[in-house]
Order: sequence, then structure tokens, then C-alpha cells
Amino acid sequence: MDLKYRARLSLAAVAALVVAALVAPAANAATPAPGYTQFTGCPTAAEVPTTEFCMHSKIKGGFFKMGNKKVPIENPITITGGVNVELEHFAATSQGGMKPVKQKVPGGVVGLTGLTWLLELLGSEALTLYAVTEAMGPPALTLTTIDMPIRVHLINSTLGNNCYVGTPSNPIQLHLTTGTTSPPPPNTPISGKEGELGFTESTGILTLNNSTFVDNSFSAPGASGCVLTLFGFIPISINGLVNTQSGLPAPAGTNETVQEIDSQFAPVTKVYP
Repeated sequence: MDLKYRARLSLAAVAALVVAALVAPAANAATPAPGYTQFTGCPTAAEVPTTEFCMHSKIKGGFFKMGNKKVPIENPITITGGVNVELEHFAATSQGGMKPVKQKVPGGVVGLTGLTWLLELLGSEALTLYAVTEAMGPPALTLTTIDMPIRVHLINSTLGNNCYVGTPSNPIQLHLTTGTTSPPPPNTPISGKEGELGFTESTGILTLNNSTFVDNSFSAPGASGCVLTLFGFIPISINGLVNTQSGLPAPAGTNETVQEIDSQFAPVTKVYP
């Protein structure tokens, strides 16, 4: 049976629980009920009228490659919010959305800039580099696709606070799928994997675990705001160095991401009874 069709049947079962839950007495809508705390950050229906289901997704593994830099996803990234029954109109409170999580960049600042003399000047500990994925808009979801604009924040004390790949006006546009991609060359098609669908009637929670979402058709812009600060007070713009060393900007067909994701969905009226 088609995954989307099976999921719609499960969502229909969940919807029946929504109707039953509507007669439950009102409680504090700001705090999820016990057993649903993973949905913290999902708005109540009173806050966002389109909210019918709360969702919580965890990117638990994979990698993100742009240009010639490949960063493994070693620390789970969560996305929490509310959607309607069609998984549309994603919304989140200040406690939800995509949580900023640091991923260690192989090679550190030296690998990013090619400036090997920094090792002698600052030492390896000071040159550890992290990448944080930040959402630049709400995701557009189906059970087999995720579209999301993002930017990547490169974090190291010597680079200042504003070293990014992607901006709000020129983000990296991801079009993740569990299907097969059709990238421009030199990339070739890659395939994801549909998740394992489950439903717990007692809680009304629908699970979609061990999905693999992929995209190797996106482009990545050049870096901006990267400033090497020497001795704490000498700023040197190094956008050009970062771009040259990292192969940025990188056109579509030269980048790739694979993301292993577990997801949960629950009726908003179960989360906030």
C-alpha cells in the first residue's frame, strides 16, 4: 500500500480522536500534557487556528555537503510545530521551529581558510569550527518531501558573529525527498527511503521513523560576513578565502545532503487537552 495512502488512513484515525477530544475539559494550553512534551513549541489552536496536529521531527544523522566541504550530522536537530491535516500551514511558537545545533566542521578554521599559520598563532583548540543550520522560513511538508530555505552559520570566535553561507534574501533552498532526485550534472540521481509508519491508538501519536531524505540539486551562495579577528582587535575580511577554499559559490549539481529523520504527529487536542 502506498505510504501516503497509509498515512492518510492513520491521520483519519487520529482525526477521529480529535473529535472525541473536543469534549474534554479545557486545561493550560501553554504546556503540553504529560507524554507529549516532545511537542513543546507547537501552537495551540487558539494561538494558530489552522493547527490541527502537532509535529516533532528529529534529524538524527546524515551529512550536509556544499562546495567541497562535507559536514556530518552528529548532533540531532529537531523541528517542532503545528500543521493542518494536510501537513500545511506550519507554525511554531518561540519554543519551536528548528533548534540551532552545532555540528563540528572537519578541518576547522584552517581547513576553511587554508591559513595554516593560524595553528602556530592560535593553537588547534581555538580553531575548532562549527556549522549551525538556521531556517529562513517555514518548511513546506508532505510525508515524502520537505522544502525549506536555510542558511549555514559558521561559528568560531576568530571569525566574528556573522559568518554565513546563505542570507534571508538569498538562502539555500532545500528540496528534500524520500524518492529519487534529478540533479544537474555532474551529480547523478540518488534515492532516499520512505519511513516506517506506526500509530498508537492510546496516545493518538502517528510515527514515521527511519526516513531518509535526500537532495543533491540545490545551489549554495558564497560566504558573507566572515571576518578573521587577530589579537582580538584586528579585523580582516576573509570571504574570498572562505569561498576559494570551500568551492563557493557552488552551483546546483555540486552539492548534496542526506538526512535520516524520525517524525511524530499528534492531534493538537491531545497535546493540549
